[in-house]
Amino acid sequence: MLERVLYHDHCFDGAASAAIFSRLIAGTFHPDAEFRYTGMAHQASQRFDPALFDGDENAIVDFKYSSNPRLTWWFDHHQSAFLNHEDALHYQQDSSGRKLYDPSYKSCASFIHDVARDRFGFRAPELDDLVKWSVIIDGAQYASAQAALELGAPAMKLTLVIEGAKGSAIVQKIIGWMQRRPLEDIIAEPEIQAIYEPLYRRHLENIEIIRSRAHQENGVVYFDLSGYDGEGYNKFIPYHLFPTSVYTVSVSPSGFRTKISVGSNPWAPQEPRHNLATICERYGGGGHARVGAISLPPGELEKARVVAAQIVEELKR
Repeated sequence: MLERVLYHDHCFDGAASAAIFSRLIAGTFHPDAEFRYTGMAHQASQRFDPALFDGDENAIVDFKYSSNPRLTWWFDHHQSAFLNHEDALHYQQDSSGRKLYDPSYKSCASFIHDVARDRFGFRAPELDDLVKWSVIIDGAQYASAQAALELGAPAMKLTLVIEGAKGSAIVQKIIGWMQRRPLEDIIAEPEIQAIYEPLYRRHLENIEIIRSRAHQENGVVYFDLSGYDGEGYNKFIPYHLFPTSVYTVSVSPSGFRTKISVGSNPWAPQEPRHNLATICERYGGGGHARVGAISLPPGELEKARVVAAQIVEELKR
């Protein structure tokens, strides 16, 4: 029994969702299942290659919906969960009871956890700490921006590894470990420490790079990381540097996309008024009400700067 699991790659909640979903399947439906994982990243021309759905059962967790007939399970909590109107209609017509969506959840892992408990009677108390941290990390429930940057807890250190590691192999190894091991044991693995140490040094460099490139106007922080590998920078850095800011907009090119990140300050002196997912959707992106992103093809830096400038102006109003 091959269970193919497509998950949001380089994302703590994506990895946690894959781990908890795997425990649900093995503990309730298919104890002999073989799990194989595929990391998914948001790209400019997002689509699902039919070859991705090569399992006896196929699942997507913490990522957009697919109307592929071979999709068996789907869990998501993003406002921008559907690639198009047709996919949304397809989801609404599903009667399997295994394609589930609730944007009120702060993390997809906590959504899967609650569905597993309430609908399927599956409980694994040893996963409770993983669920707790998925909410803190994906829901930005830190006490302060400084706390978010200090990476004091094992889960926060592991987030740095998951977001910054090259390739998907180590993330998928972490998904396997998350199913049975405490987070403090995982981060202590020599293989993980070898990845963490240089990423932590780069994290400190990112703070200084963003400090040198960012400026704030009318509550909006903007910076451009072109010429520097800033993919996966800690999104709370701008709020540490500019504590009175309400929003941040950044441009960060990488080898597979040109990304525009849009976020809101969880500790802002005034409540954000804009739905950032709705704004990003107009440019082909999406996300949540308080954080979103847009992916353009690699090399489209000038277009990204134009789009970012338009969003900055809208947020300043």
